[in-house]
Parts: sequence; structure tokens; C-alpha cells
Amino acid sequence: MSTDARGFSLIELLVFIAVVGVAVTGVLAVYGQTARASADPVVQKQALAVAESLLEEVLAQPFTYCDPDDPAADTATAPGDCAVPEAAGPEAGEARGAALTPFDNVNDYAGLTLTTLTDLTGVVVPGLAGYSASIDVQSVGTFNGLPAGETLRVSVSVVGPGNHRVVLDGYRTRHAPAL
Repeated sequence: MSTDARGFSLIELLVFIAVVGVAVTGVLAVYGQTARASADPVVQKQALAVAESLLEEVLAQPFTYCDPDDPAADTATAPGDCAVPEAAGPEAGEARGAALTPFDNVNDYAGLTLTTLTDLTGVVVPGLAGYSASIDVQSVGTFNGLPAGETLRVSVSVVGPGNHRVVLDGYRTRHAPAL
């Protein structure tokens, strides 16, 4: 037998297989974690889009001293000028997306919780089954030179699958003849 013949012994081969096995296991663990986490940005972006849409919907509503159905709504300069002063929460019979009596003021959204997301016509939005939203409307003290009570802070919170939460805040000032 010649000493020039070289090769791997069984022990060297087993050590090589063990080292490669450990390395592949580590790489696959990182890959698996990355694959599981890759859906998170999609959920976050969708929750953000829902929150932005709801915040825009609320802030587009009037903010007056009177309920918009009150004849004095356009001319009232104080809550006392109204037959029906605007209060937090919807008036009796009003509902978001109702055909005949929809929400008609920023304050109507105060305390609204949506466990099923719908559009303004009440149709369930496809693909958002795992999302819910809540809206909080609070009066702000003096704000940006305006007296207390003339500004509302609207906070929209959306929770998506995996308990991913997005919260957006916006401000709505009163547009009334006194200002």
C-alpha cells in the first residue's frame, strides 16, 4: 500500500456532515422567522390605510354648535342658539352608513366601535375580516389660538390580525359665524 493515497476517514466525514447540518439548521431558522414576519408590514400598511380612511371620513363632517338638522345650525354663535345643541355621540336614529339618517357631525362618531369594517353604505369591506376600529372624539382646551371647546381631537385606532395596532390623531376646528 502506498502512503500517497489520501482520502477522508469516516470520522472526518461525520464531523463535516454535523457542521453543515448545524449551519443549514441556523439558516433555515432565520429564513422561517423572516417568512413569518414578512406578513407584518402588509398588516401594518392595511391597518394604516383603514385608519387614514376613517379619520378622513370623520374630519370631513361638519363641526357646528347645533346638530346639522337644526334650522339654526348655519347661524348659531353658541350652543344656546340651538334647538338641539350638538353633543357627543349620534342623535337618536342616526347610524354610520344609514341611508336616511347617517352621521352628520364629527361628534356623532364619538365612541364608535367597528368590529366589522364597512364602507359608508354599510357594505362589508372584503379582505378586512380580521380588522376592527374604534373612534374617540374629545374636546381640546385652547388650541392654536382658538378658545377652549372650539377644537376636537379625533383619535382612530385600528387593530389588525396579530394584534397589530395603528393609532392616528387629527384635529377639527369649529366653523361657525362667531369664529
